[in-house]
Amino acid sequence: MKNESNRTTHNQEDMAKLESDVREAIAHGGDVKETVRQLTLKAMQANRLDIESLGRIATAVMQGVHDGAQQKLEHATEQSHAAQTQITHAVSGLDTALAQFAEASKLAVEEAAGKAQQFSRDELTKTRADLETLESLFLDIVQHTSTVAKGVIAETLNDLLTHAKRNGTTIGAQLKETLATFTHQIASVGHAQFEAGLQLTQATADLLHKITSGVLTGVSEQTKHDKNK
Repeated sequence: MKNESNRTTHNQEDMAKLESDVREAIAHGGDVKETVRQLTLKAMQANRLDIESLGRIATAVMQGVHDGAQQKLEHATEQSHAAQTQITHAVSGLDTALAQFAEASKLAVEEAAGKAQQFSRDELTKTRADLETLESLFLDIVQHTSTVAKGVIAETLNDLLTHAKRNGTTIGAQLKETLATFTHQIASVGHAQFEAGLQLTQATADLLHKITSGVLTGVSEQTKHDKNK
């Protein structure tokens, strides 16, 4: 019980730190998208990779975005354009980080298959179900932030939501590939035995670490490429 309490306290501290770091990133400017992406990925590595944890992380990021933009606007009303840009970049950074989680999940499954290893059907099925909700989780959290925001912040977030619903998200694009991989793998696993100790969550975390450290590129490079078109 004490361990659970300590874990909860530690998690709350992590989320408060993430929120604060994002707020500072917005306040100080710079490459906000990359900073938010890195902060989000770092938080993922420090927490359990389940949909609840991802929700808490995304919520903390968006709270930091909101508070940082508000802080910026309070100091100078002429900062509205800068605030809009930084909100847009921050949300894009979160979108990319969540897409990279989906990408890492896909790569973990593909790597295992390439080594003639398999994860359990239950774990694949549960992870696939979680991944299916990832884009809506992201949009819901952005939506919630927009409803508690005012003025420029609310307008910017609502514009981003409209754009995302019309044109899709980085998460959504990545999920098409990821979910197809999971569906194929679940079908091939059947009810066969799987290698003991092979954990999808751990394999995903390992690949996420490689993505964060720049050893693996993919979604991040693709979004840069798309931006430069």
